[in-house]
Formats: sequence, C-alpha cells, structure tokens
Amino acid sequence: MQAIIPARRPIGLGLLSLVAVVVGAVTGLGAIFFRDLIGLIHNILFLGHFSLVYNANRYTPESPWGAAVMLVPVIGGLGVVFLVTKFAPEARGHGVPEVMDAIFYQDGKIRPVVAIIKSLASALAIGSGAAIGREGPIIQIGASLASTIGQLIRMEPWQRITLVAAGAGAGIAATFNTPLGGVMFAIELMMPEVSARTFLPVALATGTATFIARIFLGLRPAFEVPAVYFVAGAPPLYAILLYVLLGGIIGLAATAFVRGLYFTEKLCEHIANPYLRHALAMLALGAGMYGFFHYTGHYHIEGVGYSTVQDVLMGGLAFAPLLLLLAASKLAATVLSLGSGSSGGIFSPSLFIGATLGAGFGVLCHLVIPTPAITIGAFAMIGMAAMVGGATGAAMTAVTMIFEMTRDYDIVMPMIVAVAVAVGVRRVLCSENIYTLKLVARHHFIPKALHANMFLVRPAGDVMDKDFLVVESDMDFDAFLRQPEHHGRMRHVVIVRQDRIAGVLRVNTSLRRGLEGAYTGVTLGDVATHRFTIAREDDIMFRVIGRMWRRNASMIVVVRGNGVPHKADIIGVVTKEHVADSVADSVRPYAGAGAAPF
Repeated sequence: MQAIIPARRPIGLGLLSLVAVVVGAVTGLGAIFFRDLIGLIHNILFLGHFSLVYNANRYTPESPWGAAVMLVPVIGGLGVVFLVTKFAPEARGHGVPEVMDAIFYQDGKIRPVVAIIKSLASALAIGSGAAIGREGPIIQIGASLASTIGQLIRMEPWQRITLVAAGAGAGIAATFNTPLGGVMFAIELMMPEVSARTFLPVALATGTATFIARIFLGLRPAFEVPAVYFVAGAPPLYAILLYVLLGGIIGLAATAFVRGLYFTEKLCEHIANPYLRHALAMLALGAGMYGFFHYTGHYHIEGVGYSTVQDVLMGGLAFAPLLLLLAASKLAATVLSLGSGSSGGIFSPSLFIGATLGAGFGVLCHLVIPTPAITIGAFAMIGMAAMVGGATGAAMTAVTMIFEMTRDYDIVMPMIVAVAVAVGVRRVLCSENIYTLKLVARHHFIPKALHANMFLVRPAGDVMDKDFLVVESDMDFDAFLRQPEHHGRMRHVVIVRQDRIAGVLRVNTSLRRGLEGAYTGVTLGDVATHRFTIAREDDIMFRVIGRMWRRNASMIVVVRGNGVPHKADIIGVVTKEHVADSVADSVRPYAGAGAAPF
C-alpha cells in the first residue's frame, strides 16, 4: 500500500497579503536601486564622471571619448557575458520568459542568485548602451525576490506562484508609475488563476511598489505628454480607418520583432565563443549609435531610448524619413543586443519602435489630411500601445498603461482598435508572442487564454458515476469475477466491512476468461486498496480534487448526509478518468474547429 501524502497547511489569505505587501515594498526599492545603478554605470562609461544623477528622458550629452564611444557597448557587453555565463544563465535575455517558465513549470521557484545577477548584468548592459529595456529586468528581479520569500516561508505552490506574479506586476508598476498596468500585466501573462485569493496579493504588491516608487520619483508618469492629443468627442470615420491601418502596420512590425529576435538568437549561436559573439554585436551597435550622433546630434538608439520617445511625444521629431529609420534601427539594434547574449527587456524598445513608427505614419497622414483630428502625438501614443500589445500579446496591459500615462479618456477607443488589429495581424503571421516563442522552443507551452472551468465548481454529485458495486470484504474474488452481470467490463467496487467503508477496487472483469478453472483463494478485502477519499454530494470538485491529490487517492467515494458514512450512504464514485472526461466536456465549447487556446 502506497503511503498517503500528508496535507500541507497553506498560510491564510491575510498572511499571504501581508507577504505580498513586503514583496511590493522590496520590489519598489529594488526598482529604485536598479535605476540608480544604471545611472552610475552610464555616467562612468559614457561621460567619465561618478554620479547617480541620470534622467533617461533626456538625451545623453556628447561623450568626451569622441568616436571611441563606439567601444563602450563592447566593454559593458563583455562584463554582461561574464556575469551571465559564470553565475546565472537564466539572467540572459529579456527575463519575462524565465518568469513565466517558473510559474507554469517550476511551481514558482526561481534561484535567489538570479535577482542579484540580473540587476548587475542588466544595469551594465543598459548603462553601456545596449538597445534594451529596464522593465524586463525589474520584472525578473521582482519575481525572483518574491520567489525567494515564497521559498523561505512554508506555503503551497499556488501561493508562491501568486507571489511571483505579484512581484512581476510590482516591477512594471514601479517602473512606469502605472499600478493598473502592473495588475493587468500580471493577470494577462503571469497568473494561471484569477480569483479573489490571487488578485488581492497582486493588487497589494503593485500598489505598494507604486507608492514606494512615487516617494523617490514623484507622481508623474514615465513620459510627459501634452494636455490634449485628441479632439473631444468621437473621432471622424477617416481617423478611425487610419488608426486601423496603423494597427496593421504595427502588427507587421511586431511580427518582425518577434521573428527577428528568434532568428538572431539562432544565427548568433554559430559563433561558439560567447564573448566574441557579443563583442561583435555590440561593436555594430556602437557604430550605429555613433552614426546617429554624427548625423543627428543624438545617440538615439542607445539604452532604453526614452529620450527619443519623449522628443517624439512633445513634437520635437516630425521628419517622417528619420522617424521610420529610427524605428527600423531600434528594432535591429534590440534583436542584435538580445540575440547575441545581452540582458534586458523588450518593453522599452517596443515603446520606442511604436512611437517612432506611429509618429512617422502620422506625419504622412497629416500631409495628406491636414486636420486637427490627426495629430502626430496621437499616432505616436497609439503606436506605442499597439507595438507593446502586438509584440507581447498583453493587449489589455498595453491599453491600460498608455491610458495611465496620458490620462486622456478620448485616447481609449482608437487605441483599443489599433491594438486589436496589431495583435490580430501578429497572431495570423506568428501564433506566439515575443515571450512564449522562446518557451515553445523548449516545448514549454503557455496557455494563451484563461477559461472559467465550470467543472471545478460542479458538485461531486453531478460528476460521480452511479454504476458501481458495494460488496462485503469477505467475498471470494473468484466468485466475484464469475458473476454473469459484469459482461467483461470495468467495474468500480466499494468494499465494506461491518457497514463501514473499508477500501475500493477497480476490476477489469474480462480477467475471468484467463482465470477459468483457477482458484486464487483471496477475498475482495485482500486485494482492495485504501487509497480513496470521501466526498459529500454537495462538495465542489475543486476541493475534492485537491483532497484526492493530497491523499494520492485513486477513487472518491461520494456519500450523502453528514457524519460517519455507512454502506447505505454510498451514492456514487469518482475516478481520475471521470475527472478527465468532465474537464474535457467543460472545455468543449471553446475547443471547436479553429480554436487555439495554446
């Protein structure tokens, strides 16, 4: 008989929520430390002075190194490769896929060292000019810190997973000053279950992280935007059609981003030496960065690129060819940085590409239709949302975050249209987003939809099988097999002794053909298993399945009434096969032709 697995007592929702507040506070402080570390490294490598003061929304002044500034990304890149290869390979890349992998395939367990190495490696990469974002690292740092706390405190896997999702959402919230966006990010990409018990810790963590970040960074959102981008009221039909067209264009760009990153990673693997591989890529990036400075006066594609995004939003960049060149160059620089082994995120590059591509499209539209209903800033903001949604698949997150940045309700409707089109186009051309494509290559599939599984709230009385037998434990096994009413089928048997349930048995009665004339000499009580559990007919299946797993039970005996169950109280049985059949039946409406939940 197999040993029964002891049940682990989970911590209560109150304590879990308190731990989530701690996670949010630590993540918020971690985000501040990370930004300061980026500023310190950037000022030392680019400007040659020791200072934490760094505003990514302002252009980097001319470096005293002149053309030798092209080597700055190379120097930083070599340090990144050393940290990642020696201490934490999980810190390579944009981080979010590793968090998702931990949530869906590792019970929310992330090595504590990842938070330290990710902080150092990503700060070094971004500070030295790699064309990547700081949001992905903060997401992974917050998730790693949450996982560490979740492993130190005894809790169930779903609670640790919830904390990891809370840490990821807190990282987004602290970075952009967008608490709603942080919550939506956790719900769309990180949480296998959305319920009161999981939503509350996530909301508390993101709110706490935002509060901590505002203490140090102020109340303003990540970007300053003009007060009015849109004419109040419903936009004209031609404007809506232009936003639809922009969504389609951004969808193509998002596809190029997703496919390009994966292609570049595979291409760079042909250079076996990781130091040489990344050094060559960073030298190419440095040359492009210096080329932009030589011709435009700014390094544009280096780092997070917020200064260029801010310039576009305020109307400082309105030359369509330059805007389109910037979009293409940033896309190439980002896939080259990450594909060759850097450590950073894709959120900031997505905002950069979306803003420049949207603004460039807006400039062309304004030349054709010069009306107040078409503004370059509006196309830039909508392009940002569409690119984030298209590349990451987090459509609601993109809409929510850009709305929190602008705080202009009139932007919501056209933004939803463009984001929906961008996501649709990318899904047609590439079924995976920029996060899941990396995991699919490992055969780790992430669900693209959350279904309300009605099976889990059905009572056991609705799921149970009423075709079962109740027999006494001293009944002869050979005699039982030879009963004619079995017809050679599988029988579910509940064994009783002195009117009490003593065990269960699943018997393939076709065995009688192989035992004709044989005598085993055993009773049903001898061959019965004690791996069963009791459920009341009104118990919902979510709790019943949990009880079944904890006790490693092969069968659930469903009884009526309360108190100690007797033979007359048995009304049905539930096996793992019944559970599987009921789950399949519950998802049947969503699994028709053309459905792609995975």
